[in-house]
Amino acid sequence: MTTYFPTKPLLLAMAIALPAHAAVSPEQANKLGQSLTPVGAEMQGNADGSIPAWNGGLAQSEERYTNPFADEQPLFVITADNVDQYADRLSPGQLALFKRYPDSFRMPVYPTHRTAAYPESVYAKARKNAEQTELTDGGNGLSNFDETLAFPIPQNGLEVIWNHITRYRGGALERTFVQVPVQANGAFTPIRINEKMSWPEYLKDQGNNDQDNILFYFVQQVEAPARLTGEVLLVHETLNQIKQSRQAWTYNAGQRRVRRAPQIAYDAPGTASDGQRTTDNLDIFNGAPDRYEWNLVGKQELYIPYNSFNLADRELSYDDLLKPGHLNPDHTRYELHRVWKVEATLKDGERHIYGKRVFYIDEDSWQIAIADHYDTRGELWRVAEGHAFPYRDALIPWYSAEALYDLQSGRYLVGSLTNEEGKGFDFNQRFKYNDFTPQAIRRLGR
Repeated sequence: MTTYFPTKPLLLAMAIALPAHAAVSPEQANKLGQSLTPVGAEMQGNADGSIPAWNGGLAQSEERYTNPFADEQPLFVITADNVDQYADRLSPGQLALFKRYPDSFRMPVYPTHRTAAYPESVYAKARKNAEQTELTDGGNGLSNFDETLAFPIPQNGLEVIWNHITRYRGGALERTFVQVPVQANGAFTPIRINEKMSWPEYLKDQGNNDQDNILFYFVQQVEAPARLTGEVLLVHETLNQIKQSRQAWTYNAGQRRVRRAPQIAYDAPGTASDGQRTTDNLDIFNGAPDRYEWNLVGKQELYIPYNSFNLADRELSYDDLLKPGHLNPDHTRYELHRVWKVEATLKDGERHIYGKRVFYIDEDSWQIAIADHYDTRGELWRVAEGHAFPYRDALIPWYSAEALYDLQSGRYLVGSLTNEEGKGFDFNQRFKYNDFTPQAIRRLGR
């Protein structure tokens, strides 16, 4: 059964179970670049033209932070007073934010621009993967997979979430950003974090000989404030975490020791997050999918954060962006886009603080745009927004901010902010395998 749906403005009330399946046929794969974009989105716009056709995305340019839409004005602004008019194009979590902050939360909605674009090499790999990549071990691993975008023509919810997990992020990079836990009264202390990442294919050397099950290598170091510095996290992210669990190590400056850290997964508290996110909340969702049942509901047109150039503006400070309750709406931008809706329900006998998660994934980038998180009682608890930003110098759609709002406490967490961090993301870095070893993080910690 195919999961390619025609465009409709409302949610398709169709649920698709996880079938036993093979990769798609050559005839289906031939849709890529024709009726579908090279990564599997619908090429055409919607019926009323409010979502345009995809025309290749935003052209590559070295002017990363120059906003090509700076002269545009909002088509309209959604507020608590008029939100009912737009409820069918908002997630339950977004509606809850209007209820939680009726006097301050608003969504300025701008014309839609389908700016997502990737290098030609990514399109070629997506085409190759369409015909050969398959789920293994109950959906917890991939076989015959080549680097990125595993399932451009997905057949079920797990394949959609694997597209988010395996989407292209430059192959190798170093980034310095701040993660900010914001208290209910608006008080905050920015936490500066440096991260290095490399997919095996982009290492300058061949590393070890056991990379078949490695998705990427990752080192994370807190640089400020001083009270949080001195610990370093190393992760070897595995593709199939049932076959081989995520390998993680931490260096503790006080003890001057490197330790294995098998707890760095699932709902363990995230690094320097003041308890406001889980480990698998980073990048909105990451890691093994095995604790949930994944159901593909269908496609929906949704107002999502997009083309968030304002949130990356180098003239703005964190004081400008971070306000009590939520990001400053003066600097956010929402557009109407088609998204895949995937529901993740905690399996019987499994443990996680989130009993259910509902993800809305942008069709053009396979990046999660909105995620509603429910506790084990079924109550809506946290709402995540991924403010999409096209790093057009490298042709990489990613985030200029990841916000996770706690509807119960009134606190929230924002990550990936780089306004005061110079370049922020550097996609020209290349590393050796020895940069991602326990010995390497011991040197960093010292």
